[in-house]
Amino acid sequence: MKIGFFNDWTLGVVKGNDRIVDVSETLGGVHAHTPQDLMTLVIKNFDKLRDPFEKLVSVSEGVPIESVSIQPPLPRPGKILCMAVNYLEFGTRPMPDIEAFMKSSDVVIGDGDTVYLDPDCPASIFHHEAELAVVMGKDSYRVKQEDAYDHIFGYTGFIDVSARGFEPQGRTSFFQGKSWATFGPMGPFIVTKDEVPDPHKVNLRITNNDEPRQGFSTDDMAHKIPECVEFVTRITPLSAGDIISTGTNHQGLGALQDGDRITLEIDVIGSLHVTVEDPAKREWPRGVDDAMAARMRGPGK
Repeated sequence: MKIGFFNDWTLGVVKGNDRIVDVSETLGGVHAHTPQDLMTLVIKNFDKLRDPFEKLVSVSEGVPIESVSIQPPLPRPGKILCMAVNYLEFGTRPMPDIEAFMKSSDVVIGDGDTVYLDPDCPASIFHHEAELAVVMGKDSYRVKQEDAYDHIFGYTGFIDVSARGFEPQGRTSFFQGKSWATFGPMGPFIVTKDEVPDPHKVNLRITNNDEPRQGFSTDDMAHKIPECVEFVTRITPLSAGDIISTGTNHQGLGALQDGDRITLEIDVIGSLHVTVEDPAKREWPRGVDDAMAARMRGPGK
């Protein structure tokens, strides 16, 4: 099942490939203070809600997806954990150590929104990073790998926008490179885990102004999803609606700059579209950043 928000934060379920059904009436007057609270309630109570959702979708025509505004399915997660250097770059680099970083929950934007490259950010370049994000389904702490999927609700798309080329006080700062407002496009929907038989066989593609950039499968992931869940929850508890974004293959990265139109396509989940605005009008070479790609491959590759 594909679940998300549309228009003025109406809860919807996708029907077929091109329509969405308002399922708000199945919630029986449940009140949530924010859209994030509402989606968290849906995730926590999905076993009870699945059947009412399916029945309503079966008798409703819904409306065309192209006629509505799609909102991010998790507009303000409690935690966003991102896996760092978690791909083998098409088998060209040795197994990296497992590592993650936290990204501000205020980075999230949705389909049709704008990535804002703040002029106060002294980056030498900005990059898009296509990622498959895991949506947690319940409170999770010290989860073992063999139990990881029991704690997962589903998956969504995520673009980890990254500012590079500046190292405050001589050290790399994930916070300053990753947590600027709008640096986390998400969506377009959450797909429940039963719709993704193997999350390590999912294809991701990014285009910039319709030109191909990243294109890879999650089978190149170094540390697989159960290991990521175990690693993260050994250190910090996660709750329903939190996400673990599983990292990116850096081959195919390219610059973001003013006026760009970025599209992320992910198998089963769908397409996420954002534009880019930079009031400073900074420019970098177009196309794939070959220097970045070479740095991420192993020695001599």
